[in-house]
Amino acid sequence: MQYHIVIEKLCLCALKHQTEQIRSFGTKEEAMEQASEWAETLSNSFCGKHGFDVVEVDDNFVISVEVGGFSEACEI
Repeated sequence: MQYHIVIEKLCLCALKHQTEQIRSFGTKEEAMEQASEWAETLSNSFCGKHGFDVVEVDDNFVISVEVGGFSEACEI
């Protein structure tokens, strides 16, 4: 069985960096760990206008995009 991480919406920063929207893993534990790391990386490497958080949906993980930060350079 495959477990997926999906970015809810790609903001302009994600599009600019050609960020993939879905990643797949063989175990739920690996997907959960990678989802947390990916959300943290997105939050720290993009413009700062959005925050990224992980929400578990069934056996998959959605990285939600939350408005709020310190820059106005990025848009959803």
